[in-house]
Amino acid sequence: MGKEASKERAPLKVVTNPPVDAETRVHDDHHVSLRLWLRILSCTNQVESRIRQNLQSRFDTTLPRFDLMAQLERAPEGLKMSELSQRMMVTGGNVTGITDGLEKEGLVVREVDAADRRVFRVKLTPEGQRQFQRMAAEHEQWVVDLFGGLTQKQKKQLVDLLGELKAHISGVQSG
Repeated sequence: MGKEASKERAPLKVVTNPPVDAETRVHDDHHVSLRLWLRILSCTNQVESRIRQNLQSRFDTTLPRFDLMAQLERAPEGLKMSELSQRMMVTGGNVTGITDGLEKEGLVVREVDAADRRVFRVKLTPEGQRQFQRMAAEHEQWVVDLFGGLTQKQKKQLVDLLGELKAHISGVQSG
């Protein structure tokens, strides 16, 4: 009977679970727009997660610190704290904390604004510029690698389609 029973058993299948992300909530019967939104969200979260990991492991820094330095790199004359907060879409307290840390490391300086002496402008120091350039070069390569599964034509199509979506969303009234 032992041999007979073993012949009737189906071979074991290895089941691999897909990664749990925003998209796992969707089913085939959901509207395609909902599935698209969750796919975009899932891809965005995966890219951001990978970049956060790489920044931490390669440069011992965080994405918010990198983002603040990127904003300053684009504004050699410096930015007011309120401008940084608006550009980064975070609270002033968050910007202050990040700036304090970067200033202690000698990567940014606060200078009194010439037009309004009550306000400080934050600027990258020469060392901050050097460090940001190194990080930015690797960051760009990480993004290139992450999108490497698409052809140039596919990337262009995706940029164009998402541009159309962005324009449409901007024109839609909320509520």
